[in-house]
Amino acid sequence: MSAPSPLPRPDVRLLLLPLPDFALLPFGGFLDKLRFSADDEDHSRQRYCAWSLLGIDDAPVLSSSGVQVNMDTTADAVDLAAFDYLVVFGSRTVQASRGYVQAYGPLLRKAASWGLPLVAIDNASFLLAEAGLLKGHRVALHWRHVAEFREAFPRIAVASEEIYCFDRDRITCAGGTAAIDMAVELLSRHCGRVRAFKGLADMLVDAPRHQAHHLQSMEGGGPDLTRHLSRAVALMRSALADGLTVADLAERIGIGRRQLDRLFAEQMGMSAHDHWTKMRMEHAHWRVTNSHHSLAAIADEVGLGNASSLARLFRRHYGTSPGALRAGRSRTAP
Repeated sequence: MSAPSPLPRPDVRLLLLPLPDFALLPFGGFLDKLRFSADDEDHSRQRYCAWSLLGIDDAPVLSSSGVQVNMDTTADAVDLAAFDYLVVFGSRTVQASRGYVQAYGPLLRKAASWGLPLVAIDNASFLLAEAGLLKGHRVALHWRHVAEFREAFPRIAVASEEIYCFDRDRITCAGGTAAIDMAVELLSRHCGRVRAFKGLADMLVDAPRHQAHHLQSMEGGGPDLTRHLSRAVALMRSALADGLTVADLAERIGIGRRQLDRLFAEQMGMSAHDHWTKMRMEHAHWRVTNSHHSLAAIADEVGLGNASSLARLFRRHYGTSPGALRAGRSRTAP
């Protein structure tokens, strides 16, 4: 019996670099899209695209959900010339991703100097920016981290209306299921649309979303909201730090302030101003409990201007101060 013929050289070869505490959703979605497109039928061989898992060393990397992933190669052993992209999957928190610049920065800079395009998924964009590798590029981010990124890296342009962004030798992705959409676009450029779309039905994905896809879930009230109210909620969420007034929102939507308040009262049970304040406090609560940023910085993120205003509203909504909440979590943290 003759030996099987060797596999042809893949159309595209990717190094996948998960940071410690990485999110499984974008990692699994991206990797499974590669697998479906990599071979005919469902054989899962790496024929048309190939990938290897890269680590700083050969130790397994733990995801944020506790699942452990083994590495195929290490920073010292990898042959960067054998790959077409380096794909970095961010850690669970922005602080952690930025903090890995000393450990991972030399590898990323080496890859960039070799001319290897860098792909940042989820919070990995913060690591690339910290390493000085996003200068002059546009960046797609998770909506929750846009204000934080702009504050940390004000000279880097944010593609705030995009779920992924291809900008020459840098590709960035907001994370979550957008990693699947971005993978389809990347594969289309190397393997063609037919192969890039292969397996989407098996993944229960109707069609890949365009990079400028507008998330309906950002509107926050479900399908029963009116067109004007849906637009208002989406604008509120994207403009937490912008200092706009409810009258400004109404003008952008093309209706009067009183009509906008009436819509909010009918659908949300509160005024437009109160709903916007509620959204700001929810974001502030998340930032207080999931970051080490100062209260002044968080106040800026939600358009309040100073820590005193934040503390006053925070106590009114949650019955405690942001400082007390953060201190309590520190005492109970493992």
